[in-house]
Amino acid sequence: YVLVGTIESQVDDGPVEVYHAGQSFRETPGALHRVSRNASAIQPAELLAVFVVDTDDKPLTTPMK
Repeated sequence: YVLVGTIESQVDDGPVEVYHAGQSFRETPGALHRVSRNASAIQPAELLAVFVVDTDDKPLTTPMK
């Protein structure tokens, strides 16, 4: 959920999407989050991330090789 500003995000091989304050997006389990950045060089951006996981699952994130 974008709290402030504008965020650019890309998941897997999909297009880079732009999300503005008040918009939200989701990622499916196992998706590769390729881009997550502030879309502006001068305006701040804040993003709230909520993770819903099974407590028996493996690590939440996996570093790219």
